[in-house]
Amino acid sequence: MEIKKVGVLGCGLMGSGIAQVCATAGFDVISLEIEQKYIDKGFAGIRKSLDKFSAKGTLKEPVDQIVARLKGTTRKEDLANCDIIIEAIIENLDEKRKIFASIDPIVKADAIFASNTSSISITETMTATKRPDRFVGLHFFNPVPLMKLVEVIRTIATSNDVYETVYEFGKKLGKSPVRTSDQTGFIVNRLLVPYLLDAVRAYEEGVGSISDIDAAMKLGCGYPMGPFTLLDFVGLDTTYYITDVMFDEFKEKRFASPSLLKRMVMAGWYGKKNGKGFYDWSNPENPLPQDAALRGLAK
Repeated sequence: MEIKKVGVLGCGLMGSGIAQVCATAGFDVISLEIEQKYIDKGFAGIRKSLDKFSAKGTLKEPVDQIVARLKGTTRKEDLANCDIIIEAIIENLDEKRKIFASIDPIVKADAIFASNTSSISITETMTATKRPDRFVGLHFFNPVPLMKLVEVIRTIATSNDVYETVYEFGKKLGKSPVRTSDQTGFIVNRLLVPYLLDAVRAYEEGVGSISDIDAAMKLGCGYPMGPFTLLDFVGLDTTYYITDVMFDEFKEKRFASPSLLKRMVMAGWYGKKNGKGFYDWSNPENPLPQDAALRGLAK
């Protein structure tokens, strides 16, 4: 089948980014949110992002032409004729199942459903619908307009035609898709999460300071950012949730949340998104490591 019209569930950070790259690639996009104010906020962010790309001369079309392909709605019925629906709501299995179950009888029968989850089972999510053969995972990375990778996840029920269609769709978005199966964490988080958690454990054990551990991994391994900077970008709350899902699946210590991470999340320190994590982001140009505050929480 040919994908022409894309539906996106959610217009937050990830949802708006997905909508932006789809519209930029020439697809008509309709974004569903529960309230108009969230659509307005998401679309304002898209416009701001597109203006930056335009200023750099990296867009093939004027911003207004791209924006014209975007439509926001609070009505699920407006998704009826979409060729693919990409879900990008809260990372919660129950909520994902509810939204897919509610739109399943509305959206045309041959449409493809995709979840942008970073850790939740695609198989568990798909069972809320009557189209398991047309259900995949499509995991984008933040920030979506900049990150080239997208993980394309198949279940044992996904049809070959659907999987190949979504894989090619990823290419049309200008991404570099990789194939993976429905195993918790997929490729990236399966390997990345234990590394990030080990960095927190190393800090708890006094191996080095926040800035020294970050600098060591950047300069010694060539990583673009250290583990604590990355944790703050991903979100400590998001990481903590992912550890719960992965530990529940594998029952291995390497996927278990260190006590420091748990306490930071309980204290409301989520990282860059709310200004405080392993760094204080009051001045994003000069984030300050929070060793003094965290030393008492570490073992």
